[in-house]
Amino acid sequence: MKPKTPCRYPGCPELTVERYCEEHRKKLDADYNRYQRDPDTAKRYGPAWRKIRNRYLQAHPLCALCEKNGKLQPAQEVHHIVPLGNGGTHADENLMSLCTRCHSTISAREGGRWG
Repeated sequence: MKPKTPCRYPGCPELTVERYCEEHRKKLDADYNRYQRDPDTAKRYGPAWRKIRNRYLQAHPLCALCEKNGKLQPAQEVHHIVPLGNGGTHADENLMSLCTRCHSTISAREGGRWG
């Protein structure tokens, strides 16, 4: 396990193993969803998606990419293989459970939130 470092939010002294502490991660995610995410995209990730996501994570609790590399890492994210904006669906065949690191890597590569 890596050592805790200060939260990267300006002025926050909390120590965390992630980039931001829980409070500021939630704030930054909410700000992103409110100001940067397309409203049509926000509609696709409502309560119905959260139920699908939770069910899928219960059935597939390990990161699929880490498993392929011989590591056992808990999954925190559910990734759409074909993005919803490109005609993908919430069907199990189009979903993949990933750890946060793998999901961020894929999203950055595909030009998602960080691209």
